[in-house]
Amino acid sequence: MECQKNLFHLEEGHHYLNCAFLSPLLKSAEAAGVEGIRAKTCPWEVTPDRFFEDGNLLRARFAELVNAPSADRVALMPAVSYGVATAVKNLPRPGKGRAWGHGGSGKPRIVLNDEQFPSNVYAWQRFAREQGCEIHTVEAPETVDGRGAAWNERLLEAITDDTLAVALAPLHWTDGTLFDLEAVGRRCRETGSYLIVDGTQSVGALPFDVQAVQPDALFCAGYKWLLGPYSMALGYFGERLLDGVPLEEGWLNRRESEDFAGLVDYQPEYQPGARRYDVGQSSNFVLVPMMLRAVEQLLKWGPAEIQRYCRELTAPLAGELPVRGYRLENPDFRAHHLFGIRLPSGLTNEELKTRLGARNIHVSLRGSAVRISPNVYNTEEDIAALMEVLKEVQE
Repeated sequence: MECQKNLFHLEEGHHYLNCAFLSPLLKSAEAAGVEGIRAKTCPWEVTPDRFFEDGNLLRARFAELVNAPSADRVALMPAVSYGVATAVKNLPRPGKGRAWGHGGSGKPRIVLNDEQFPSNVYAWQRFAREQGCEIHTVEAPETVDGRGAAWNERLLEAITDDTLAVALAPLHWTDGTLFDLEAVGRRCRETGSYLIVDGTQSVGALPFDVQAVQPDALFCAGYKWLLGPYSMALGYFGERLLDGVPLEEGWLNRRESEDFAGLVDYQPEYQPGARRYDVGQSSNFVLVPMMLRAVEQLLKWGPAEIQRYCRELTAPLAGELPVRGYRLENPDFRAHHLFGIRLPSGLTNEELKTRLGARNIHVSLRGSAVRISPNVYNTEEDIAALMEVLKEVQE
């Protein structure tokens, strides 16, 4: 793949290496949004089929992106937190003396990773308080060398027969440490645990196969690696959660809602599959077409090719930084589209951020890491500018 910067609106003179914070907008997504806004000026042209067509296409495209067995497994949502709350609402509740998983008899356990993004944490904390569960946080190893391998081992050891649910991401959002979700999925099936995945920082730029991982739910915010608008998210639901109860009792997620003339014939049944979990007004005529164009573009590129592009683009950093005392995770246990660097002694994150900001080099400080997150619009010049500053602060 060649650089795709021409497909985005990016101001010259800025080195934007911060897609993990907020992606720039594709020109095609922008055009779809503008068209959606203008459609409201002629509301008589908005026919009933418009409430469903783009949404159904978006489900199908996202299902293709994550290798889901059917578009019926995909829900249209406003945020990851909405999806996680939906999954939590439909988990089995503890009962006195009830065993969990495949034979556990202790206190029900929710397994989380250390410093996980809060959208996949707060709902679990509330569930634990209300249902008498234990939150078990798998802490990161203190060492940087071999951190990924050790962290994965700890994670698998934490999933016991008492584990009700594991809430996880394919990689850690602060430094890109990779987690072996296929191994986690197998362990969850062995213990009967639910697996709820936040794919926001990986899906779109890193291949994800729901049929290989077999999560009970996967949620992805649209405004980062899916290159879509804010307030749009996509959710996949596995077999065990498909027949649940939605957060909202809207009209679009009821059977036969396509028949506008018959809406007063109230339907007791929901739409089949994950459509029941759609947010109210899921037909959003601005955000849905934007998200659709973005996912279609990702399918043209392919997440594996995006990952390869980022790997080759950042190879100079990966080769030179360790020699200069900067610390990175082993490449076998980190992503290439999102990774953290930890600074040599005597150099602070804030000092580096100030230097980078003066050169219009955009990165993030997350936890103890300086997070670098390039994408296909970045160039060799962007990486060279970053490397130049990283060298200068050591002089």
